[in-house]
Amino acid sequence: MIRLAIQAKGRLSEESTQLLNECGLSVDQSKRKLLAKCEDFPLEVLYLRDDDIPGAVATGVADIGIVGMNEVVERGFGVNVVHKMGFGKCRISLAIPKGEEYNGIEWFSGRRVATSYPVILAKFFKEKGVIADIHQIAGSVEVAPSVGMADAIFDIVSSGGTLISNGLKEVEKVFWSEAALIANRELGPEKLLIVEKLLARFEAVERSRGMKYLLMNLPQNMVEGVSALLPGMRSPTVFPLAQEGWCSMHVVVAERELWPKLEKLKSLGAEGILVLSLDKMMP
Repeated sequence: MIRLAIQAKGRLSEESTQLLNECGLSVDQSKRKLLAKCEDFPLEVLYLRDDDIPGAVATGVADIGIVGMNEVVERGFGVNVVHKMGFGKCRISLAIPKGEEYNGIEWFSGRRVATSYPVILAKFFKEKGVIADIHQIAGSVEVAPSVGMADAIFDIVSSGGTLISNGLKEVEKVFWSEAALIANRELGPEKLLIVEKLLARFEAVERSRGMKYLLMNLPQNMVEGVSALLPGMRSPTVFPLAQEGWCSMHVVVAERELWPKLEKLKSLGAEGILVLSLDKMMP
């Protein structure tokens, strides 16, 4: 049995829970308890605040966790970063009142900057040779300039809408983050084996995103040309049809390449093309 810590609420909580569901891991959330067991996998899910997850994993309260890399770096606990999850992407940026003229990083010298990420910000300022007054506050960082608590902020930015609504503008992109799977550094072999199995499920779901499964009929003499166009995972799967000289081909293709490939397939003589979604892909 291993224990996975995820965010109790918020966007990362929703995306982590969705991933578990897509991996066939059913967790009883009916009573929204602090700790819930998976019904068909040796896994417990521990619901925590995002800033508590790195510490919980480092101290062994949880074996693994899904949390933003911004929290991993800011908290500074010794954990292993096992896998970048590909969701929860954001950046942490410096922002100032939109009416201020900005001519470069030296603007921040001697200024008050409000943030929930003082460690990341202090490192950045040190690298740039800036001496500023960093004020650590928890939550509602974006209102600090308007109430006179600070001259600028250093905070998470996704779309930038929150900055605009608070009369701020983004001037320096400092740190890029995404969700990561982290692990305690002293996991035993039994728990490591379970983590490997869980990671295999995560990766199977991730590989299928942005991919489509194509089925088509085509003349036998066009197989070589279509195979060169659509190499697939190893090579296309080809089955003979009842009609002599024809076959059926199955292949996986990236969705971003789909329409140009479909147009080329039609020109090569493919017929009855079906495009299906994929749920999982294992190598």
